Amino acid sequence: RTCDQLRCTACDFRVSLFNDFIWDQSCDYLFFRNNMPELSKLRAKMITRKGARAYACQCSWRSIDELTDLQTDQQLRWVCGRH
Repeated sequence: RTCDQLRCTACDFRVSLFNDFIWDQSCDYLFFRNNMPELSKLRAKMITRKGARAYACQCSWRSIDELTDLQTDQQLRWVCGRH
């Protein structure tokens, strides 16, 4: 289970999530800074992977393909935005 209302306290953007995708290794800060939240632009660096999930805000991104506790990642500044 995951919160679907994550918000980044660093860039103040809503965290987008994409089921069955991961981010390409070539993704960088400027890519997300310039293209969030437009899916049509983000698709250029998305790779299909069944069962995975790609997360991104304007300053951070993660590809998750196994059960992971995102709270243990000290670099992420993502918090529940609504519940």
